[in-house]
Amino acid sequence: MGERGSSSGGNIFTPQSVSRVWNKRGVKMHPFDIKSALLAKHAQHVVLIHFPIALLIIGVLFDLISRWMNRRALEVAAYYNLLAAAISTLPALLTGVLAWQWALDGHKLKGVLLLHVVFASVSAVLIWMVAWLHVRARRDPEAPAPAYRLCIELVAVAVVALTGHLGGFLSGVNIPS
Repeated sequence: MGERGSSSGGNIFTPQSVSRVWNKRGVKMHPFDIKSALLAKHAQHVVLIHFPIALLIIGVLFDLISRWMNRRALEVAAYYNLLAAAISTLPALLTGVLAWQWALDGHKLKGVLLLHVVFASVSAVLIWMVAWLHVRARRDPEAPAPAYRLCIELVAVAVVALTGHLGGFLSGVNIPS
């Protein structure tokens, strides 16, 4: 097959292919080119978005386990994870807007892109709401956590998962090959 393919039965990791990476336009890129990695039009969002997602999920998991096992240390871990998740939404949202402007040339929001932006905004609000509920709960540690907090946390995880799924379509990850 040509330079982009492999004739080794579908194995794309041949000695020849490992030394080259091709972008969608067929331009040769080096996998360790720092300039390309840092200045790519959407690379920062793709990297940074995983922080609020992971911190939210693990924070909610810690909160669930802390309630189930009545462990104060896990409640504290949940608090710090959820606070970090909320703070990390700021660079994730900023780089998302920059990716839309640079990589997509600021095209009109429609279709999957519009859904992704709407759900990303709702996700950020929910993450900040969850963090605020935990900050408020730490002010009075003896008071029981409100019953609705767990519902909001689970809704936040679901909305974040849907947002990530839509983002996968935008990045090309969820498109069948």
